[in-house]
Amino acid sequence: MPDDTRHEILIGLHVSNDDRYDQYRAGMTPILTEHGGFFRYDFRVNEQLKGDEDPSINRVFILSFPDEETKTRFFENETYKAVRSDHFDSSVELVSSIATFNHAHA
Repeated sequence: MPDDTRHEILIGLHVSNDDRYDQYRAGMTPILTEHGGFFRYDFRVNEQLKGDEDPSINRVFILSFPDEETKTRFFENETYKAVRSDHFDSSVELVSSIATFNHAHA
């Protein structure tokens, strides 16, 4: 039976500009897909009950990759970096890397 384990990261953000963040997501999603990645979960959060972050997290998601090396190649991709520079940096005030793990998919 093939190994269906994927490398995943749980991220929390404080998005301060939804329009620019939507532009970031539209630009980065095809690059993510090219790397075999996808959003396994994606949430808008309207209340943070506990956490050290200020401002509080208002978006939480899990990015799923085939393996850790692919995740690294994605974040080092020059096209991704350009999209991030154009849209992400001006729309997100806080990035919190909550967890990195391997997840076996059924």
